[in-house]
Amino acid sequence: MNTRKSHIHLGLFCLALSGFLILAGIPAWVSSPSNVPNVILSPLFWPYVLAGLTALTGLGLLATAFQHPVEGDKLNEDIGDRRAGMLRLAVMAVIMLAAIWAMPRIGMVWTSMAVFAATAFLVQTRHPKTALICAVILPLVLYAFFAHVAGVAVPQGNFVRLP
Repeated sequence: MNTRKSHIHLGLFCLALSGFLILAGIPAWVSSPSNVPNVILSPLFWPYVLAGLTALTGLGLLATAFQHPVEGDKLNEDIGDRRAGMLRLAVMAVIMLAAIWAMPRIGMVWTSMAVFAATAFLVQTRHPKTALICAVILPLVLYAFFAHVAGVAVPQGNFVRLP
């Protein structure tokens, strides 16, 4: 399969998924009270935002599909070492299981920091300093927003509590 075909298939899939979520999935499976004072705090808001972003991603994939040549440009021609890929997949599964184990113990913020950093180093980022800075700052900023601005309780751990 070439890049053009894969972009078209993925784009159409994203659009179909987004359409399903907007028309059927979110209205059927996400319940929301009618008296939510702020639209951003509604349980319906973020699923609709994600469905809209999925549709935009699909449109972007379809738009870029026509920038690739019809033939040539084979996708997955050189996939690299299969064993290394399987090892990274296994390590990612361990990172996810460790996150599930750590979340109730040290809380969502600290677990997110560790998972972000571990994933960045697993994929061998070219910007390790930036990844570490983002691993620390993003969870703290999100915690500050949700806990102090939006008034949403962020899960805290048994051992470490944030103000």
